Amino acid sequence: MELTLDQLKQYDGTDPSNPIYIAVKGRIFDVTTGKSFYGPGGSYAMFAGKDASRALAKMSKNDEDVIGSLDGLTEKEIGVLDDWEKKFEAKYPIIGSLTA
Repeated sequence: MELTLDQLKQYDGTDPSNPIYIAVKGRIFDVTTGKSFYGPGGSYAMFAGKDASRALAKMSKNDEDVIGSLDGLTEKEIGVLDDWEKKFEAKYPIIGSLTA
């Protein structure tokens, strides 16, 4: 399955009939089983339906960081992102990828 960023927004947890998806480094994870974290009111709800790569790398919950751009990240931040990616891979199914 391939989704654009606009299509990914449909999977932000606000429609209970849809799963909750988060993209990390262009891959889309189904985080529905973690809806207490990623669903509405959850501590990481701002990541749902978006590419959270930059925010994860920077350990940030700021809206301006919840994007896929890795431009200007430090080596340490890239390492943090890689660690997050491994955690997502171990916990959630990959259901597709982002497309332009």
